[in-house]
Amino acid sequence: MKIKFMRKLIISFFLLISCNTSNEYFKNAYCIENINLIDARGGLKKNMTIVISENKILKVEKTSQLVLSKKNKIYDGKGLYMIPGLWDSHIHFAFEEELANSMFNLFIGHGITSVRDTGGELSFVKKWKKESQNNPNYYPRVKIAGPLIDGKFNVYNGNSVYFPPLSVRTASVKETEEMVLDLIKNDVDFLKAYEMLTPEQFEVVIKIAKKNNLRVSGHIPLSMDVISASNLGLNSIEHFRNIEMSSTNKTHELLYKRRNILKNKNQILGSSLRTSIHNSQRISSIKNIDTIQLDKVLNALLENDTWQIPTISMYKGLAYEEYNDDKWKNSFEYLPQKIKEKWNDQILKRESPVNDDSRVFSEWQKSMTNIMNKKGIKFMAGTDTPIFFQTPGYSLHTELEVLVESGLSTIEAIESATYNPALYFNLQNELGLISEGYIADLLILSKNPLEKISNTRKIEAVIKNGNYMNRKLLDSLLYNQSRN
Repeated sequence: MKIKFMRKLIISFFLLISCNTSNEYFKNAYCIENINLIDARGGLKKNMTIVISENKILKVEKTSQLVLSKKNKIYDGKGLYMIPGLWDSHIHFAFEEELANSMFNLFIGHGITSVRDTGGELSFVKKWKKESQNNPNYYPRVKIAGPLIDGKFNVYNGNSVYFPPLSVRTASVKETEEMVLDLIKNDVDFLKAYEMLTPEQFEVVIKIAKKNNLRVSGHIPLSMDVISASNLGLNSIEHFRNIEMSSTNKTHELLYKRRNILKNKNQILGSSLRTSIHNSQRISSIKNIDTIQLDKVLNALLENDTWQIPTISMYKGLAYEEYNDDKWKNSFEYLPQKIKEKWNDQILKRESPVNDDSRVFSEWQKSMTNIMNKKGIKFMAGTDTPIFFQTPGYSLHTELEVLVESGLSTIEAIESATYNPALYFNLQNELGLISEGYIADLLILSKNPLEKISNTRKIEAVIKNGNYMNRKLLDSLLYNQSRN
């Protein structure tokens, strides 16, 4: 009798557990079962269930261990892959102002749920940040620097369509200080220092930023060497800009020459002044890299935690004229008709023939990406869209492909566009991973991006701030732009 009683008790116990686990109901939520999760910290986790409530990830568990009530709204994720929403960490809303109105839909349609605007007129970029904040379920998160903080002979001063007014001219240390303080009052998310600053101006930017817990990104000022800039506290460098000039055995000689040229006795435009220095020192520096000096540079970048945003796909595209390829031009189909016609016309009229120097620079960038990555220097994926015919959203996937081509693993490339940007903005506890309590900015892919990074293009759905957007809706966002 005792044995029979114990058997009944055990059976009742397991039935009770079974009833409880089969009755998991999540109010005001939806669930995705049997999906494979990928992020930079957890790697690949197969056959998982994720529960999303409002704008947060409520639960992440093995599908076999979480039996859902049929009352739940359930999506079947069998054979699909989920990654965190992507960031493009180098974009410009203000470079092509007539395109700006379409950029949100282009980003979301391609799975970019956050962007980092690296320079534009303050009121213009603030407008798009505000739009994003007002529509978090449909628009990408926007982080802004405001205008490029430049020196007396500022580069992007509006003198041509290729140099629109993305910067502010500061002719003295006092003006630089005033500009930085004004930007901080206007709630920028970081600062961007530019190439024509003096060392004293650059130091002021860094000093004020540190006091206000703001990061500083930018180009190495031509009046400085990269080690000095990194040692002062530059947090990140765009395009590896001017690193090569500090990596030869003639670093000090080249710096002396640059400072003389920067006196600009003939008062030429800042854009022309910069180009003349690049033309005289960039390629010769690359061809004469000194391994000992380069190692000093790399050690400084690593020790100071100076991150890199290489934008290598843009330079590769220019060097090898990939913008003439059908694959590149096919992305134009998403653009407003007016922009599409404008870009095609500009490509036809391009007067600057590609030369060997462009390819030398592109190959050096790829080599540096590999070397720095092996060294442990952190990367963020960025494109510079819409500069040089790069379609917003589409171009970020190209950047990931070239990062992998240059030596990053697929998971490292994903990290550069998910977790690292979140970490950069101190959002690593709420964005960039697929984890309970995190904001639900997510992509659902039909194929595994760990096997092939181009599979980040195979988007089945985008989840923005918890809002589930299927492929049909994403297509409507993309193709509605082309009819404008």
